[in-house]
Amino acid sequence: MTGLVMERIRHAYGNAKVLKDVSIVAEPGKLTCLLGPSGCGKTTLLRLAAGLETVQDGRIFLKGKLVADGKSNFSMPPEKRGIGLMFQDYALFPHLNVFDNIAFGVRNMTAERRTWIEDALKRLGIAKHRNSFPHVLSGGQQQRVALLRALAPQPEILLLDEPFSGLDVTRRAQIREDTLTFLKECGVAVLMVTHDPEEAMFMADHIVVMKSGQVVQAGTPVQIYFHPVSAFVAELFGAMNHFDGVVEKGQLETPFGPFPIPSIPDGEKAQVLVRMEGIHVSLGSQHDLPTDCCTAIGHVVDTYLLGRSSHLHIRVPKSIHGCDANDSESIILHVRVPGVMKPEPGAKVTVWADPKQVFAFAVD
Repeated sequence: MTGLVMERIRHAYGNAKVLKDVSIVAEPGKLTCLLGPSGCGKTTLLRLAAGLETVQDGRIFLKGKLVADGKSNFSMPPEKRGIGLMFQDYALFPHLNVFDNIAFGVRNMTAERRTWIEDALKRLGIAKHRNSFPHVLSGGQQQRVALLRALAPQPEILLLDEPFSGLDVTRRAQIREDTLTFLKECGVAVLMVTHDPEEAMFMADHIVVMKSGQVVQAGTPVQIYFHPVSAFVAELFGAMNHFDGVVEKGQLETPFGPFPIPSIPDGEKAQVLVRMEGIHVSLGSQHDLPTDCCTAIGHVVDTYLLGRSSHLHIRVPKSIHGCDANDSESIILHVRVPGVMKPEPGAKVTVWADPKQVFAFAVD
């Protein structure tokens, strides 16, 4: 085994079960992301890996070596695990300058490690702040110092707890990209916690989706986004249009026509979910429309310009057999299109759905 392996971890605080039989692997040279809402157990899992919490049940391995075992109550001290941990609030030492903060965890400050720190400061664009103290740095600069401090001792694995949550939106994207590039160059195994799906999609090689202390799906960003196993996973990546009903003849009726659901028996309740960006809108000629999918006629209710995209509310019949998008049997579609699209309220439009952005699930 290589990297970090956590096997069948169970953990509770009093009677509250926080982790329920969780197993994950973080491979060297790859970034594994724990994604899920607040309270699902992500940070607890990170603290167990770091040795800040004692494993109650399950085992943890680092590079094939056992570092924690709940059954035997064995737990290797955090300082001996070879783990770098970057806290959400960065936790820089206010009385140390930038260089000394980074060098703090390096036990043997060789010429090689000193050179690495100096080069890393230049690489991340903060060399001029080498002798500055944390309070004069911006949030992005503090984030980079905290990252280098965690990496300076050459850890076997790096643990990141919401590393970009404290940054403003305008700087977050660039700092995120710089951080990812630097981590790839370092080749260290990374386990990162986030509740931001866009961040997980951008950063991760492997995403572990958690809910209520359990892993509900794990895979590559493409697998998680295009093949969600549940409505919960699908909705992590943004608001969805919901169409509920009962399966008849292996399909469910939607405004875009019947959607095949062969995996759900006839007579069972089901729901079809369509991403906002999965619905296409045409204001022009019917000749411009695709011939291989069902379309629906609707009327624009509202439009909102969001800069890079436009958000439209469009009223359509509940069923493709409906006669009028303005009758009582109509629903509002929420649609996101790239660029600027601002049709007047009441404008007649044609809509259709991208099959890759349509998902069907049974209703419990």
